[in-house]
Amino acid sequence: MALPRKRLCSSSMTSGIQEHIRAFSRYTDMSKPSEKHIVTDTVKAQDGRIVASQNEVRVLRALNRFGWLPTKSLAALLWQPWLRKPAGEPDMQPRLPTASGRLMAQRTLRRLYLARQVLRAQAPDGSLIYALAEAGVRRLTQLGVPASSGKDLVRRFSSAQFRHRSIANEIAISGIVAGFRVSTEREVAINKWLGGENGIAGKKPDVLIQSNGQVWWIEVEKSRRKASDRAKLHDFLQQVYQDASRAEGPMLLGGLRWAKVIFICTPAFRTRLVRELGTAGWHEATISRLTSFMDALYSFEDIAFK
Repeated sequence: MALPRKRLCSSSMTSGIQEHIRAFSRYTDMSKPSEKHIVTDTVKAQDGRIVASQNEVRVLRALNRFGWLPTKSLAALLWQPWLRKPAGEPDMQPRLPTASGRLMAQRTLRRLYLARQVLRAQAPDGSLIYALAEAGVRRLTQLGVPASSGKDLVRRFSSAQFRHRSIANEIAISGIVAGFRVSTEREVAINKWLGGENGIAGKKPDVLIQSNGQVWWIEVEKSRRKASDRAKLHDFLQQVYQDASRAEGPMLLGGLRWAKVIFICTPAFRTRLVRELGTAGWHEATISRLTSFMDALYSFEDIAFK
């Protein structure tokens, strides 16, 4: 008589083993989880490349606006939040970069330099400055942004020119981050500003700052002026005074109002100009209302803001 075949395990034991296997499979099954991980990693990689590309375009656009900039200025401009609108008048204070912002600027500039989209040159103070290369110009042009190479800007410039542009760029960056509308020295030089090619009252500023219908005209005075230059400056200031005093409103600025003409200068320049304006008949109240002097903000010798 054949004996019945023994069951290897009870149904309850089988159920327990299967449950154990299912529980263990949550940690050991490499099929579905790995697919999710692959998708997640791919998305992250794609997102990283998108952000990197966006950062590169932001740097290229900044160099196009300013002509050239060092790493720290790009970091201060692009890797910190901008105010949506100004909280008051422009203070001209420099914006310092964060450590993470400087690192991001360095990484972005390195990629662009290796791609030959930016040029690199050593400035008179020993720092490295960057400008648009032809490949960078083409990239911006493909995005619909008119651009021009900065090779001539970094090929030749004197120490005085470098100091002047550095200070003007610092002021422009300060205004942009603070929420103002700004025309950089480079934009003014190529006539992409309020006054166009002819200027305003026959003159162009080093930086122009706008907000709420007002205009701050910035002059960076790094050296003594010749007699002919002082005469032109006096004539310009006289036209500003007359225009700002018009009962029907200013006309030179196309509907905007004069805030102030701000001089970034030495104490000696301030003393001389105030004296000359007084001699020309300007009252002290008028000088204070239409002009402002910042003679302790930075050192002309080493271009280091205090």
